[in-house]
Amino acid sequence: MVYLHIPFCKSFCTYCAFYSELFSPELASRYEAAVKAEIHSRQQEIRSTLSIPTLYLGGGTPSVLPPAVLQRIVETVAEVTGGKYQEFTMELNPDDVTPDYAVFLKALGVTRVSMGIQSFDADVLARMHRRHTAEGARRAFLCLREAGFENISVDLIYGVGCPVGAGHDARHGRSSLGADLDALLSLPGGPPEHISAYQLSIEEGSLLYDRVSQGYYAECPEEEAEQQYHTVCARLREAGYEHYEISNFAAMAGPSGPAGSSPYRAVHNSAYWTGAPYVGLGPAAHSYDGERRSWNPSDTEAYIRHQTGLSDDGRPGSELLTPSQRAMERVMLSLRTSDGIPEAELRRLSGDTRVDALLRRAYLEKSRINANLRIPEQHGFISDTIIAELV
Repeated sequence: MVYLHIPFCKSFCTYCAFYSELFSPELASRYEAAVKAEIHSRQQEIRSTLSIPTLYLGGGTPSVLPPAVLQRIVETVAEVTGGKYQEFTMELNPDDVTPDYAVFLKALGVTRVSMGIQSFDADVLARMHRRHTAEGARRAFLCLREAGFENISVDLIYGVGCPVGAGHDARHGRSSLGADLDALLSLPGGPPEHISAYQLSIEEGSLLYDRVSQGYYAECPEEEAEQQYHTVCARLREAGYEHYEISNFAAMAGPSGPAGSSPYRAVHNSAYWTGAPYVGLGPAAHSYDGERRSWNPSDTEAYIRHQTGLSDDGRPGSELLTPSQRAMERVMLSLRTSDGIPEAELRRLSGDTRVDALLRRAYLEKSRINANLRIPEQHGFISDTIIAELV
């Protein structure tokens, strides 16, 4: 499992607190040299994680990289991994997708694309500082379909607030979400195979956080956001999607869906939730070997200097997780999924008293498929609160 962080954007979305830098050809060229050096220096680590052979290019905005630079980086990874992946995912911005670019990605070996549409509402897109329009998103999606992509994931954001004094009506939030879901499920070439639906969160370090702190922006009321969560769940269930993780929905293969799980579950992300080892490359990327977590600095210049041997600055940080920390993560990650965690294991890690209390209140349920316990979908919106009672 390899994650490669491409820390460049053409502009910054108001809600985003992930590490990124404004794209420049000169910085991208130096980043290329640094990340290729890191790939070569960590060959043994990379190969040790290939029992789950996935490659995920995230960001930032990977699609802002010039195709030639992107190709050279992917080829360098392939020198270590062999270039054969169960899943090769790349994140895209709709504004970057053209027919030729979609064909290029297909030839590069990308098997799954993840496109951040977020909304089809022009006002919401403008408030988020998104670069694309609703029509641009539709065109990009069709380009991907026509290039032969049969596994497309789309991001959607719900629970969006509004500028203070804008005359916001909570009913507009519901109607806008309904229109977004209608548009998502009627994209040209057929609906996406995978949908990630996230509640808008106000993250420290984002422009939106500053606007809320200064009183210029009002968060969506919690009750309204929860109502929207249930709307998303119901609409996507009706449309034939499996809700397999709190924020993720995967289409079933047939009109009614076969028994069992969707074939479109994200392989790479699903492995994170099982605690599988992975290697993260690039600035701000994290790695995990099953016991130790490590990370590169959230500083592209420092990362470049370190990886190219110009400075000792920018060295990775790391921490050895204690058995209790690993147990806590096991509970937290497993209960984000519909698969849940074996009941005996949860009782061992969290104690009978806590588990029984949550079962009595129906905040946990026994899976009908296996002997696992999980959080029922109707309580998914408060999953963090439920999990906090177990860790």
